[in-house]
Amino acid sequence: MHTADWIIVALYFAYVLAEGFRHGKKNRNLDDYFRGKRSLRWWAVGLSIMATQASAITYIGTTGQAYDAGMSFIQVYLPQPLVMVVLCVTFVPFFYKANIFTAYEYLERRFDAKTRSLTSFIFLISRGLAVSFVLYAPSIILSVIFGWNEILTIMIMGISTIIYTTIGGNKAVILIDAKQMMLMFAGIFIAVALFIVQFPAQFSIADAVHLAGVEGKWNSIDLSLDLKSSYTLLSGMLGGFFLALSYFGCDQSQVQRYLTGRSLTESRMSLILNAFLKVPMQFLILAIGVLMFVSYHFIKPPLNFSPANQSVLSQKAGSEYAELEEKYDAAFQERREAALSLGRARETGNTESLVRAEQRYRRAEDSFREVKRENRELLKSVLGSEPSSDINYIFPSFLIHYAPTGILGIMLAVIFAAAMSSFSSEINSLASATIIDFYKRYFRPTANDAHYLLASRGATLFWGMFATAAACFAGRIGSLIEAVNKVGSYFYGPILGVFLLAFMVRRSNGNGAFFGLIAGEIAVFAVAYFSSISWLYYNVVGATVVLIAGALISMMRTARAS
Repeated sequence: MHTADWIIVALYFAYVLAEGFRHGKKNRNLDDYFRGKRSLRWWAVGLSIMATQASAITYIGTTGQAYDAGMSFIQVYLPQPLVMVVLCVTFVPFFYKANIFTAYEYLERRFDAKTRSLTSFIFLISRGLAVSFVLYAPSIILSVIFGWNEILTIMIMGISTIIYTTIGGNKAVILIDAKQMMLMFAGIFIAVALFIVQFPAQFSIADAVHLAGVEGKWNSIDLSLDLKSSYTLLSGMLGGFFLALSYFGCDQSQVQRYLTGRSLTESRMSLILNAFLKVPMQFLILAIGVLMFVSYHFIKPPLNFSPANQSVLSQKAGSEYAELEEKYDAAFQERREAALSLGRARETGNTESLVRAEQRYRRAEDSFREVKRENRELLKSVLGSEPSSDINYIFPSFLIHYAPTGILGIMLAVIFAAAMSSFSSEINSLASATIIDFYKRYFRPTANDAHYLLASRGATLFWGMFATAAACFAGRIGSLIEAVNKVGSYFYGPILGVFLLAFMVRRSNGNGAFFGLIAGEIAVFAVAYFSSISWLYYNVVGATVVLIAGALISMMRTARAS
C-alpha cells in the first residue's frame, strides 16, 4: 500500500460517513428512517437493489469461483430478467398499494398475525446468518494487505458500517448505494484491464479466449438433468428462478428498496433496470475470474493463495514443502511455455499444429493441477483435517501483488463499496422487520415518533453487532458466493410459498399458511439431510410444499367450519 492508495481509501470512508451523518439529521420518524418518505427516484432505487445483492462476495467469491470452475455459475442468474417482470406484475403492486413498511405486514392483512410473525422471524434468522458472509469477504482483503488477524479486520469493517447505517437510515443507505454501484461498475472494467495487461506482447486477447476455451472455462451452459449438480441450465432456470423470485419478492432487504419509490411506476422501473443490467454485469464479473485464470499462466500464482495455509506449511512441512515448491516452479514454467505455444499455433492457422499444441497444453495443465493436489494433501496431513478452501483469496492476492499504485486504492474502495452497500442495506432491513413486525406490533404499539426512531437505531446497532460476531466464523465455509446462496435456500422457498399462497389460492387462510410454512421448512431440511440434490432445488421444494400443504389445510379448515 502506497500513500496514494491510503488517500483514496480514506476519502471513500470519509464520504460515506459524512453522507450518513448528513441524511441522519433529517430523520424524524419511522417513515423517514425506513422508507425515506417514499421519495426516491427509480434509478437510485434500482442501483441500490443491485448494490444490495452485489456485495464484496460478488467480487471475491464469484471471481474465485470462475477462476476455479469457469462460467457455469451464470446459469443461476439467467432467469432474473423474467423474475423482474413477474415481480412488476404481481408482488410490487400488492406491496406498494398496501402502503406497508415490511413485506410481512401484508401477510397479517391477508392471513393473520401468527403467519406474519413466523415469516418475519424466519427472514430475521436467514438474513441475520447470511449477512455475516457479506462482512467477512472484505476482511480477507484487509488481512492479506496488512497481515492483520481476520477477526480484527471484521470488527473494524463492521463498526464503521454500523455507524453510518445506524445514523443515516434507509434514504442514506439507498443514495450511498447508488453511488457505490457506479463505482463498482467502474471497478469491473478496471479489473478486466488489469488482467489483460499481464498477457505477454505476443499473446492476444483472442489467444486468451481460446486458451480458456481449451480448459472449458467458457462453458456456461450445462444441459445435464442431474439433480445433484448445482450449475446446470435446469437448476438455474428452475431453482434459480425460485431463488430470485423469493429474494427480490419476499426478502425485506430487497422489498424495502422499492417501497421507497416515489410512485408505483418508479418502483417497477427500478426492477426493470435490474432486468437489463444484472445478467451482463454478472457475466463480466465471472469473465474477470476467467481472465485471471489466463493471466496466472504468465505470472506465477502462489502455491497457496491463503497466507495462513502458506505459513502452516512453511513452518511444519519444512523440506517436504520446499521440494513441492520446486516441483511447482517446474510445472508452472512448462504450463507457461505450453500456453505460449498454443497461442503461436493458433496464429498459424495450421490445424495439426493447433491440435498438438492443445495436447501439450492439457498435459502441462494436468501436471500443474497434480502438484496443486499434492499440496492440498500435504496441507491436510499437517492440519489433521480437511483444509478450508483458499478460493476466496485468489482475487485479493492478485490485487495486492500486481495492481499499480492508485489503482489498488480504487479497487479496494470498490470492494469496500460492495461490502458496505450490502451490509448497510441488510442490517437496516433486519431492523425494520424487528421494529415493525415485533416491537411496534406486540410491545409498544402507541409510542411517539422519537421513541420509535431511537428503537430503530438500537435495532440496527444490534443486528450490525450480531452480524459482525457471526462473520468471525464465516471463513470456515468454502466459496463465499455459493455459501451465501446456500444458506438463503434453506429459507427462501418456504417464505416464497406463503406469499404465493396469499396471491394464488383465494380460499387459503391463516392456519393453512402458518402450518404450511412449518411443513415447508421441515421438507427443506429433510431434503437437505436425506438427499443429495443441489441446494438450488431446496427453493422449489420449500415453495411447492407450502403451496400444497397450505391449500389442503385451508380446505380442511373450511370443510370443518361448514
